[in-house]
Amino acid sequence: MSLVRTALALLPVLSMAADQPQWGQAWTRNLVASEKGLPSCFDPATKRNVKWVAGLGTQTHSTPMMAGGRVFVGTNNANPRDPKHIGDRGVLMCLDEKDGHLLWQLVVPKLEDDKYLDWPDTGMSSEATIDGDRAYLVTNRGEVVCLDVRGLSNGNDGPCQEEGRHMAPRGQPAMTPGPLDADILWLLDMKVTCGIWCHDGAHSSILIHGDHLYVNTGTGVDNTHRLIRRPEAPSLIVVDKNTGRYLARDDEHISPDIFHATWSSPSLAEVADRPVIFFCGGNGMTYAFEPLATPAPDHAVATLKKLWQYDLDPDAPKTKVHFYTQNRQEGPSNIYGMPVIANGRLFVAGGGDVFWGKNQSWLKCVNPRDGKEIWSHNLGKHTLSTAAVHDGLVYVTDADGTLHCMDEKTGSGAWTHSMNGPFWASPMIADGKVHLGTRKGNFCVLAAGREKKVLCNLELQSPISATVTAANGVVYLATMKHLWALKAE
Repeated sequence: MSLVRTALALLPVLSMAADQPQWGQAWTRNLVASEKGLPSCFDPATKRNVKWVAGLGTQTHSTPMMAGGRVFVGTNNANPRDPKHIGDRGVLMCLDEKDGHLLWQLVVPKLEDDKYLDWPDTGMSSEATIDGDRAYLVTNRGEVVCLDVRGLSNGNDGPCQEEGRHMAPRGQPAMTPGPLDADILWLLDMKVTCGIWCHDGAHSSILIHGDHLYVNTGTGVDNTHRLIRRPEAPSLIVVDKNTGRYLARDDEHISPDIFHATWSSPSLAEVADRPVIFFCGGNGMTYAFEPLATPAPDHAVATLKKLWQYDLDPDAPKTKVHFYTQNRQEGPSNIYGMPVIANGRLFVAGGGDVFWGKNQSWLKCVNPRDGKEIWSHNLGKHTLSTAAVHDGLVYVTDADGTLHCMDEKTGSGAWTHSMNGPFWASPMIADGKVHLGTRKGNFCVLAAGREKKVLCNLELQSPISATVTAANGVVYLATMKHLWALKAE
């Protein structure tokens, strides 16, 4: 029996082979898809190998997810799809997988009072996680929501009946939901219930384990970037997927040492025949937790049991971390990407925060049994990447615009490839190809393997923040303004 295996028996609904209902390979978060026959390139002008293209807003940081004939992607409201929704909003669009037309959308007003709570025009940055006829999402307002994948087409279901109130900005009357609006089944406001402090924009890809949702809360610094307003706030919580009840939290006192915010989503694998939750905090630490077994009685909030923790940057300062906010030479580390488990190893990329931190980052390989480091590989100044592990190699990007390919067992470099613009997106491997895009709109496809070979290189004139995904024989590429569905002719 392998050291690490995915807990497939616990998650039967999400195991649809052709769909991509959650970001990354099932629960381990490895950015490898099983699709075959994908195009190596496409022509934006002639639409060769383009199945369809859908207009988005003007900022799209959410990686598209596909399930049940629907495509889910977050964006902003700069190009309103419904005339009653005008102004800056976070938007989750649900599109028809066949032709890209809009089925419905969740439209969420911005958080009021301080732009640093919900940065202007950023939109809906989180990824949806789809589980049967339900979609789960963290909104730009720091809310965990459960949505009916059919929208309001089959009526207003669930205990939440306040969609009209929810979509109206503060001080304005409730709106009347229409056929293009989302059906919210339940909602948990993490600001109120968990005491978090939102910063810049929520980013979370919710992990499902049985009846439980594991959610990174997005809590972080305030507008000074030097103060944690909610030092007792949790970084990782557990929510009942059926009711939205707040069940459990970490108790690792992470919040006071968060350098910027909590943007890394959790992962799951079986280690030595038991499921383990892996989570990277905004303090540069990686944690292993036991999954929640039984909720606490009387609606009390349980505490997750820590198995071990790993320090990505042990030489970094551990106290008064915000003293280093504008220091590019020294300071603490942060982790943006997800922890990935593959072939009995855990891979974590991180380092000095891309906006405020020192110019140093690494990809670390860790033993998932005990959190002991196996090897370390230097990356560029900063990284926001999640790793892709395939056929004995590991691929990861950095914010200097370099794709790194290295040996999975030793961490030794195989090759690098520099592109035009920094990477916010991660590499995605499918059909023997590495797909990736940069913040300057450079889209590239390379052959996966120990020999570097460029198959496609396009300048799309629109920044790319989202990671490429693939499902049902189609590659999905989200630029800031368009979602391209690419299929080989």
